[in-house]
Amino acid sequence: MPKMKTKSSAKKRFKVTASGRVKAGQAGKRHGMIKRSTKFIREARGTTTLSKPDEKIVKSYMPYAR
Repeated sequence: MPKMKTKSSAKKRFKVTASGRVKAGQAGKRHGMIKRSTKFIREARGTTTLSKPDEKIVKSYMPYAR
């Protein structure tokens, strides 16, 4: 059986935690920060964990990151 390929875009954007959850950068912070509320900017710092359905999709892109 040949090796499965990992999506290069996924391996650059996501990390799998020790408990198996998927970490990703916060969405919506690239530009247009002036129109965002201070609360949004403050709460969108750092990284976040994906929801279960999104996690399942991302893990299919990275078969060896488990």
